[in-house]
Amino acid sequence: MTDEVVKEESQEEKPQEEIKPQAAELPDDPTELKKLLLQERDKSAEYLDNWRRAAADFSNYKKRAEKDNTEFAKFANTALIARLLPVLDDFDRAFQTIPDNLRALTWVDGIVLIARKMAAMLEAEGLKPIDALNKPFDPNFHEAVIHEESDKDEDGTVIAELQRGYKLNDRVIRPTMVKVAKKKT
Repeated sequence: MTDEVVKEESQEEKPQEEIKPQAAELPDDPTELKKLLLQERDKSAEYLDNWRRAAADFSNYKKRAEKDNTEFAKFANTALIARLLPVLDDFDRAFQTIPDNLRALTWVDGIVLIARKMAAMLEAEGLKPIDALNKPFDPNFHEAVIHEESDKDEDGTVIAELQRGYKLNDRVIRPTMVKVAKKKT
């Protein structure tokens, strides 16, 4: 066991050789030296160009990633908001069917305030209803459920809104279900 300790100590005592970078052999001829210098300058310029391209690519990547993150944050709650839309529809239908003699009751006012608060909260998240009534039919925003012949309305005009549609930050999350006028033949 003592022999092993002695061997380890003797190995530690040996000075390690320093590693020195080897210099390239430089030619004595000045024309060869200039040629070598130009080659090295070309390499240097190429490396610098590649570095600049990589830096620009990385900068573009960072910008694209930031944009993607903001887009994701904008629309991350889309599924939840879409699931809340039927509740807004139910509030609207309930308010349309309240008898006149009950409208003055305080609990009805409370329900109206709750519905307004919910609508305001969703609006703050970027939800906006799609205006459809008396506008030209647009398949990007409207879903035609019924076509009705009419003399008084222009062909292709939305004459009734059956279910309100919504946009979230200018992206349609539910098109408006509409009744569209059609000219009588």
